Amino acid sequence: MPESPGPHPPGLSIFFPAYNDSGTIASMVIRAVQSAAGLTPDYEVIVVNDGSTDGTAEIADELARTYSRVRVVHHAVNRGYGGALQTGFRSATKEMVFYTDGDAQYDPRELAQLWARMGPDADLVNGYKISRSDPWHRIVIGRIYHHTVSRLFGLTVRDVDCDFRLMRRSIFDRIHLEKTSGVICLEMMKKIHDAGFRIVEVPVHHYHRAYGRSQFFNFRRIGKTAVDVMRLWMALVVMGHGRAPVSAGAAARRDVTGPTSPHS
Repeated sequence: MPESPGPHPPGLSIFFPAYNDSGTIASMVIRAVQSAAGLTPDYEVIVVNDGSTDGTAEIADELARTYSRVRVVHHAVNRGYGGALQTGFRSATKEMVFYTDGDAQYDPRELAQLWARMGPDADLVNGYKISRSDPWHRIVIGRIYHHTVSRLFGLTVRDVDCDFRLMRRSIFDRIHLEKTSGVICLEMMKKIHDAGFRIVEVPVHHYHRAYGRSQFFNFRRIGKTAVDVMRLWMALVVMGHGRAPVSAGAAARRDVTGPTSPHS
Protein backbone atom coordinates (compact mmCIF):
# COMPACT_ATOMS: atom_id res chain seq x y z
CA MET A 1 0.00 0.00 0.00
CA PRO A 2 1.34 3.49 -0.83
CA GLU A 3 2.34 5.66 2.09
CA SER A 4 -0.72 7.46 3.45
CA PRO A 5 -0.85 11.14 4.48
CA GLY A 6 -0.70 10.19 8.17
CA PRO A 7 -0.53 7.31 10.68
CA HIS A 8 -4.29 6.82 10.30
CA PRO A 9 -5.41 7.36 6.69
CA PRO A 10 -7.83 10.28 6.41
CA GLY A 11 -11.14 10.08 4.62
CA LEU A 12 -11.16 10.56 0.86
CA SER A 13 -13.79 12.02 -1.44
CA ILE A 14 -13.34 11.35 -5.16
CA PHE A 15 -15.57 13.08 -7.64
CA PHE A 16 -15.97 13.19 -11.40
CA PRO A 17 -17.58 16.11 -13.26
CA ALA A 18 -19.31 14.27 -16.13
CA TYR A 19 -21.03 15.61 -19.24
CA ASN A 20 -21.98 13.11 -21.95
CA ASP A 21 -19.35 10.64 -20.73
CA SER A 22 -21.47 7.48 -21.05
CA GLY A 23 -18.65 5.64 -22.82
CA THR A 24 -16.11 6.17 -20.03
CA ILE A 25 -17.74 6.99 -16.71
CA ALA A 26 -18.28 3.36 -15.64
CA SER A 27 -14.62 2.42 -16.03
CA MET A 28 -13.54 5.62 -14.27
CA VAL A 29 -15.79 4.99 -11.27
CA ILE A 30 -14.79 1.33 -10.97
CA ARG A 31 -11.09 2.23 -11.07
CA ALA A 32 -11.67 4.97 -8.52
CA VAL A 33 -13.42 2.58 -6.13
CA GLN A 34 -10.59 0.08 -6.45
CA SER A 35 -7.92 2.76 -5.98
CA ALA A 36 -9.61 4.41 -3.01
CA ALA A 37 -10.12 1.10 -1.23
CA GLY A 38 -6.37 0.54 -1.36
CA LEU A 39 -5.64 3.91 0.25
CA THR A 40 -8.16 4.36 3.05
CA PRO A 41 -11.17 2.52 4.49
CA ASP A 42 -13.10 5.81 4.63
CA TYR A 43 -13.93 6.94 1.11
CA GLU A 44 -16.72 7.99 -1.21
CA VAL A 45 -16.98 8.36 -4.99
CA ILE A 46 -19.29 11.00 -6.43
CA VAL A 47 -20.42 11.49 -10.02
CA VAL A 48 -21.63 14.99 -10.85
CA ASN A 49 -23.83 14.50 -13.89
CA ASP A 50 -23.91 17.95 -15.44
CA GLY A 51 -27.13 17.74 -17.42
CA SER A 52 -25.89 15.02 -19.78
CA THR A 53 -28.09 14.21 -22.78
CA ASP A 54 -26.68 10.73 -23.42
CA GLY A 55 -26.78 7.72 -21.09
CA THR A 56 -24.44 9.14 -18.43
CA ALA A 57 -27.22 9.66 -15.86
CA GLU A 58 -28.56 6.11 -16.16
CA ILE A 59 -25.08 4.55 -16.01
CA ALA A 60 -24.13 6.64 -12.99
CA ASP A 61 -27.33 5.66 -11.17
CA GLU A 62 -26.63 1.99 -11.88
CA LEU A 63 -23.11 2.38 -10.50
CA ALA A 64 -24.57 3.90 -7.33
CA ARG A 65 -26.90 0.92 -6.96
CA THR A 66 -24.00 -1.49 -7.47
CA TYR A 67 -21.41 0.17 -5.23
CA SER A 68 -22.44 1.36 -1.78
CA ARG A 69 -19.69 4.03 -1.69
CA VAL A 70 -20.83 5.64 -4.95
CA ARG A 71 -23.43 8.37 -5.18
CA VAL A 72 -24.64 10.66 -7.93
CA VAL A 73 -25.57 14.33 -8.01
CA HIS A 74 -27.66 15.31 -11.03
CA HIS A 75 -27.90 18.76 -12.56
CA ALA A 76 -31.23 19.13 -14.33
CA VAL A 77 -29.53 21.38 -16.89
CA ASN A 78 -25.93 21.83 -17.89
CA ARG A 79 -24.25 24.34 -15.55
CA GLY A 80 -20.83 24.31 -17.21
CA TYR A 81 -17.57 22.79 -16.07
CA GLY A 82 -17.14 25.28 -13.26
CA GLY A 83 -20.65 24.63 -12.03
CA ALA A 84 -19.95 20.88 -11.94
CA LEU A 85 -16.71 21.43 -10.00
CA GLN A 86 -18.46 23.67 -7.48
CA THR A 87 -21.09 20.98 -6.90
CA GLY A 88 -18.38 18.35 -6.49
CA PHE A 89 -16.49 20.33 -3.88
CA ARG A 90 -19.71 21.14 -1.98
CA SER A 91 -20.79 17.49 -2.06
CA ALA A 92 -17.47 16.10 -0.77
CA THR A 93 -17.62 15.17 2.92
CA LYS A 94 -14.13 13.74 3.61
CA GLU A 95 -10.91 15.40 4.73
CA MET A 96 -9.14 14.85 1.39
CA VAL A 97 -10.75 15.60 -1.97
CA PHE A 98 -9.60 14.30 -5.34
CA TYR A 99 -11.16 15.05 -8.70
CA THR A 100 -10.54 14.35 -12.33
CA ASP A 101 -12.71 14.44 -15.44
CA GLY A 102 -15.02 11.63 -16.45
CA ASP A 103 -13.65 11.38 -20.01
CA ALA A 104 -10.81 8.94 -19.15
CA GLN A 105 -7.93 11.12 -20.31
CA TYR A 106 -6.40 10.50 -16.88
CA ASP A 107 -6.15 7.21 -14.99
CA PRO A 108 -7.67 7.26 -11.46
CA ARG A 109 -5.17 4.59 -10.43
CA GLU A 110 -2.46 7.27 -10.50
CA LEU A 111 -4.20 8.88 -7.54
CA ALA A 112 -1.92 6.64 -5.44
CA GLN A 113 1.07 8.73 -6.55
CA LEU A 114 -0.59 11.94 -5.37
CA TRP A 115 -1.72 10.31 -2.12
CA ALA A 116 1.84 9.17 -1.36
CA ARG A 117 3.06 12.76 -1.75
CA MET A 118 0.38 14.37 0.40
CA GLY A 119 1.90 15.07 3.80
CA PRO A 120 2.30 17.77 6.45
CA ASP A 121 4.17 19.94 3.92
CA ALA A 122 1.34 19.95 1.35
CA ASP A 123 -2.20 21.26 1.04
CA LEU A 124 -2.63 20.50 -2.66
CA VAL A 125 -0.93 17.86 -4.79
CA ASN A 126 -1.26 19.02 -8.38
CA GLY A 127 -0.71 16.65 -11.29
CA TYR A 128 1.10 17.79 -14.38
CA LYS A 129 0.98 16.04 -17.74
CA ILE A 130 4.12 14.09 -18.66
CA SER A 131 3.09 14.37 -22.30
CA ARG A 132 -0.18 15.66 -23.69
CA SER A 133 -2.02 13.08 -25.87
CA ASP A 134 -4.09 15.47 -27.96
CA PRO A 135 -4.04 16.64 -31.60
CA TRP A 136 -1.18 19.03 -32.32
CA HIS A 137 -3.39 22.13 -32.49
CA ARG A 138 -4.74 21.47 -29.00
CA ILE A 139 -1.20 21.02 -27.70
CA VAL A 140 -0.15 24.35 -29.22
CA ILE A 141 -3.21 26.18 -27.88
CA GLY A 142 -2.70 24.57 -24.48
CA ARG A 143 0.93 25.69 -24.27
CA ILE A 144 0.06 29.23 -25.33
CA TYR A 145 -2.71 29.32 -22.73
CA HIS A 146 -0.48 27.97 -19.96
CA HIS A 147 2.39 30.39 -20.54
CA THR A 148 0.03 33.36 -20.99
CA VAL A 149 -1.98 32.84 -17.82
CA SER A 150 1.11 31.91 -15.80
CA ARG A 151 2.61 35.31 -16.60
CA LEU A 152 -0.64 37.23 -16.17
CA PHE A 153 -1.49 35.64 -12.82
CA GLY A 154 2.01 35.11 -11.42
CA LEU A 155 1.68 31.32 -11.18
CA THR A 156 4.65 28.96 -11.17
CA VAL A 157 2.91 25.58 -11.37
CA ARG A 158 3.84 23.45 -14.37
CA ASP A 159 0.29 22.76 -15.49
CA VAL A 160 -2.52 25.13 -14.55
CA ASP A 161 -5.14 23.09 -16.37
CA CYS A 162 -4.25 19.53 -15.36
CA ASP A 163 -7.53 18.36 -13.82
CA PHE A 164 -5.96 15.68 -11.65
CA ARG A 165 -5.77 17.13 -8.14
CA LEU A 166 -5.76 15.97 -4.53
CA MET A 167 -6.36 18.62 -1.90
CA ARG A 168 -7.43 19.24 1.65
CA ARG A 169 -11.11 20.10 1.89
CA SER A 170 -10.21 22.74 4.48
CA ILE A 171 -8.85 24.87 1.60
CA PHE A 172 -12.45 25.81 0.86
CA ASP A 173 -12.91 27.24 4.33
CA ARG A 174 -10.79 30.13 3.07
CA ILE A 175 -11.38 30.39 -0.65
CA HIS A 176 -14.65 30.67 -2.55
CA LEU A 177 -14.99 29.67 -6.21
CA GLU A 178 -17.33 31.69 -8.41
CA LYS A 179 -16.69 30.83 -12.06
CA THR A 180 -18.94 28.37 -13.90
CA SER A 181 -16.79 28.10 -17.04
CA GLY A 182 -13.51 26.26 -17.61
CA VAL A 183 -11.52 29.16 -16.18
CA ILE A 184 -12.54 27.97 -12.73
CA CYS A 185 -9.27 25.98 -12.67
CA LEU A 186 -7.30 29.19 -13.14
CA GLU A 187 -9.42 30.92 -10.51
CA MET A 188 -8.85 28.06 -8.08
CA MET A 189 -5.09 27.89 -8.58
CA LYS A 190 -4.69 31.66 -8.26
CA LYS A 191 -6.76 31.85 -5.08
CA ILE A 192 -4.99 28.85 -3.55
CA HIS A 193 -1.62 30.41 -4.41
CA ASP A 194 -2.55 33.83 -3.02
CA ALA A 195 -3.87 32.29 0.20
CA GLY A 196 -0.45 30.77 0.85
CA PHE A 197 -1.42 27.11 0.62
CA ARG A 198 1.43 24.70 -0.06
CA ILE A 199 1.44 23.14 -3.52
CA VAL A 200 3.35 20.01 -4.52
CA GLU A 201 3.50 18.71 -8.09
CA VAL A 202 3.54 15.12 -9.36
CA PRO A 203 3.81 13.93 -13.00
CA VAL A 204 0.86 11.95 -14.38
CA HIS A 205 0.02 10.36 -17.71
CA HIS A 206 -2.44 11.88 -20.16
CA TYR A 207 -4.30 9.67 -22.61
CA HIS A 208 -5.96 10.08 -25.99
CA ARG A 209 -9.67 10.80 -25.83
CA ALA A 210 -11.33 7.54 -26.88
CA TYR A 211 -14.94 8.65 -26.53
CA GLY A 212 -16.85 11.89 -27.01
CA ARG A 213 -15.66 15.35 -27.97
CA SER A 214 -13.93 18.08 -26.05
CA GLN A 215 -16.28 20.86 -24.99
CA PHE A 216 -13.56 23.52 -25.03
CA PHE A 217 -11.70 23.46 -28.33
CA ASN A 218 -13.74 25.45 -30.82
CA PHE A 219 -13.39 29.06 -31.90
CA ARG A 220 -16.46 30.29 -30.02
CA ARG A 221 -15.32 28.76 -26.74
CA ILE A 222 -11.73 29.92 -27.21
CA GLY A 223 -12.97 33.47 -27.68
CA LYS A 224 -15.23 33.21 -24.63
CA THR A 225 -12.36 31.78 -22.58
CA ALA A 226 -10.13 34.71 -23.56
CA VAL A 227 -12.80 37.15 -22.33
CA ASP A 228 -13.29 35.16 -19.11
CA VAL A 229 -9.54 35.11 -18.46
CA MET A 230 -9.24 38.87 -18.83
CA ARG A 231 -12.23 39.46 -16.54
CA LEU A 232 -10.68 37.15 -13.98
CA TRP A 233 -7.33 38.94 -14.31
CA MET A 234 -9.02 42.28 -13.68
CA ALA A 235 -10.81 40.92 -10.63
CA LEU A 236 -8.03 38.90 -8.99
CA VAL A 237 -4.84 40.68 -10.08
CA VAL A 238 -5.76 44.28 -10.81
CA MET A 239 -8.55 44.73 -8.26
CA GLY A 240 -7.29 42.10 -5.79
CA HIS A 241 -10.75 40.67 -5.15
CA GLY A 242 -11.15 37.28 -3.50
CA ARG A 243 -7.84 37.29 -1.66
CA ALA A 244 -7.97 35.37 1.60
CA PRO A 245 -5.94 36.72 4.54
CA VAL A 246 -2.48 35.18 4.60
CA SER A 247 -0.65 34.60 7.87
CA ALA A 248 3.07 35.31 8.13
CA GLY A 249 3.78 31.59 8.33
CA ALA A 250 1.69 30.81 5.28
CA ALA A 251 3.33 33.57 3.29
CA ALA A 252 6.73 32.08 4.06
CA ARG A 253 5.57 28.74 2.63
CA ARG A 254 4.10 30.14 -0.57
CA ASP A 255 6.78 28.75 -2.93
CA VAL A 256 5.73 25.68 -4.86
CA THR A 257 7.65 22.55 -3.92
CA GLY A 258 8.34 19.48 -6.04
CA PRO A 259 10.54 18.41 -8.96
CA THR A 260 12.52 21.20 -10.57
CA SER A 261 12.55 20.08 -14.20
CA PRO A 262 11.21 22.80 -16.52
CA HIS A 263 7.73 22.62 -17.96
CA SER A 264 7.64 21.75 -21.62
